[in-house]
Amino acid sequence: MARHTVARAVGLLAASVLAAACASAPPPQQVAAPAPVPVPAPPPPVVQALPPLPEAFESENFIVTVAREGDTAESLAKRFLDDAGKAWMIEDFTNARTFKAGQEVVIPRRPWNPSGVHADGYQIVPILCYHNLAEQAKGRMVMAVSAFREQMHYLKDNGYRVISLRDFAEFTRLGRQLPRRAIVLTFDDGYKSFKQYAYPILKELGFTATLFVYTDYVGAGRNALSWQDLRELVAEGFDVEAHSKTHVDLRRATGEADPQYARRMQAELGQPQELFQKNLGRRADMIAFPYGSWDESLLSKLGEYAYRAGFSVRRQGNASFIRPLAANRSQIYSEMSLEDFARNLNVYQQESLKEAAK
Repeated sequence: MARHTVARAVGLLAASVLAAACASAPPPQQVAAPAPVPVPAPPPPVVQALPPLPEAFESENFIVTVAREGDTAESLAKRFLDDAGKAWMIEDFTNARTFKAGQEVVIPRRPWNPSGVHADGYQIVPILCYHNLAEQAKGRMVMAVSAFREQMHYLKDNGYRVISLRDFAEFTRLGRQLPRRAIVLTFDDGYKSFKQYAYPILKELGFTATLFVYTDYVGAGRNALSWQDLRELVAEGFDVEAHSKTHVDLRRATGEADPQYARRMQAELGQPQELFQKNLGRRADMIAFPYGSWDESLLSKLGEYAYRAGFSVRRQGNASFIRPLAANRSQIYSEMSLEDFARNLNVYQQESLKEAAK
């Protein structure tokens, strides 16, 4: 009994000591939560630089570009077509001569309508015919230099493009597209005044012309061009073609027999070819009929002497589908006013193809 009491007493004493110890112990220390570890920001995405846009987008037939400040049809033609002289292609295709910075421009690389035929009509080419020039007008055929200069500047200021007669001939074979406002200049007979008066004006404006000379007159006096003059003009970009030997009417005369007419044509059409070959190194391709007169008998002879085109003085323009051996020219007379002159410059014939087909 006593043993159990002692054990109990010892247990109670131990419990009281433990309780006292717990009561006097300091409270457990609060441990601060660790600071969050900063998460690094993801690196910015890698943006690859795009290659710069090309100055122009090109296809087989067209170039598309954006105009720069001050661009014109001439500057664009020089930059993209390597020839400022092809500015007409841009003008005709876009109907504009100047462009704003940032404007999209479509540049044709090749002809798009060599025939000049459209749904509402077709292109016609005026061929102008001059003769002699002098300081003062004398009769109908001798024009004052001042009037001629005024006419040439009118062409330049109003956007007409003077082309060569050879370019026109190629147009009739559908081998070349011409500027929409194409004009041809021709001078008949072979007067010295062409070199003295017309040549400086045409060179200043960048124009060309064709001289139709009759060979009996070449070198015939101080008022006539010589073969040396003609060679020098050819070297300057002008063309020289035939106007017969003696400047007589080339049509078959009433009662003229075949052998007689053949001999006359040999002289009038054949001998000029021999002189052209001897003095200019080539034969003539074209002939202007004296007085503009022709008939079917004459046209049938032209091929025998290698002429590919013939020209009258009928006051009418020329479409691509004209008969090349009988093309038209408009004579320009000294008494014409500038308004009269301008009436010869029609370059388009309105005609509905739908109506024509009915």
